[in-house]
Amino acid sequence: MLGRVYEYFLGQFAGKETGKDAGAFYTPRSVVKTLVEMLEPYHGRVYDPACGSGGMFVQSAEFVRAHGGKRTDISVYGQEFTDTTWKLAKMNLALRGIEADLGERSADTFTQDLHPDLRADFVIANPPFNVSDWWDAKLDGDKRWEYGTPPQGNANFAWVQHFVHHLSPRGTAGFVLANGSLSTQSGGEGEIRKKLVDADLVDCVVAMPGKLFFNTPIPVSLWFISKDRGGNGHRKRTGEVLFIDARKLGVAETRRIQVLTDDNIAQISGAYHAWRNHDGDYEDIPGFCRVATLDEIAEHGYVLTPGRYVGTEEAEADDEAFDAKVARLTEALFEEFERADIIRDKVRGLFGEARQ
Repeated sequence: MLGRVYEYFLGQFAGKETGKDAGAFYTPRSVVKTLVEMLEPYHGRVYDPACGSGGMFVQSAEFVRAHGGKRTDISVYGQEFTDTTWKLAKMNLALRGIEADLGERSADTFTQDLHPDLRADFVIANPPFNVSDWWDAKLDGDKRWEYGTPPQGNANFAWVQHFVHHLSPRGTAGFVLANGSLSTQSGGEGEIRKKLVDADLVDCVVAMPGKLFFNTPIPVSLWFISKDRGGNGHRKRTGEVLFIDARKLGVAETRRIQVLTDDNIAQISGAYHAWRNHDGDYEDIPGFCRVATLDEIAEHGYVLTPGRYVGTEEAEADDEAFDAKVARLTEALFEEFERADIIRDKVRGLFGEARQ
């Protein structure tokens, strides 16, 4: 009960703060629950290198208990940059009776990795979006940059590669990233994303509804990366990626904030499990979910925006409200703009090669 009261006040404080750092330590419960329900961390090592106040660990422990397990079935490892937030996490987990190794102090995950030898069965994280001041000269040539050195002005793909580096040979990661990471080509990010796809690591991408976070209006997606998609206790999924477009889901909690309901979360995780599990009965649903091959993703320039793959929901002209139709067509137009930008960059590259 104390733990629930503590988490409630964390959420209340996050909602009342203002500015770019408001609620930065707190990941909304419905987002955490979606990640956990999809990952299903029954047993093993759970790692969050940007753990904030520890909400990912709390939800993982609750998931294990709800499915008949014990909290000791999972081992918890984490790291947090901000000292005050690190203390919040320690207190949150202590109130829950969750033993966790969060290191002896707060520290920068990139320059002071407190768990360098850890290979986790599950990585679950909500790293800060689009961090521009993360780079340090000592990170040049770091062994974590297996798929390319991330741009010094944006840490998104540094986080992704850090997650991959810390996965066990059969580990799976689920994490939150800003939507820009799905299509950006700047600073070599497009090439890193391409290599991750070609390495057959990307398992699933979920486009989330807007207004889920206290501290940013930036739209986000959930990424799922798995190191052994030839099995890993599930169906062989090599050569394909599941795309889920959940942007139409969610209900308004306040004028500023939306949340995913339990039914929404079950719909998202159910589609993933139906596709991933041996006994699944998966079917593509136009406008919501679709499986794409790696060849098809390559044809789209390795852009991973779910709306590009799932298509649009079938609707009679009289059934679709005017505002909804305008929003849908506007979104489709902007997706075509993105595609045009990719083609333009390719053409410029070809002309550049021709000049040489």
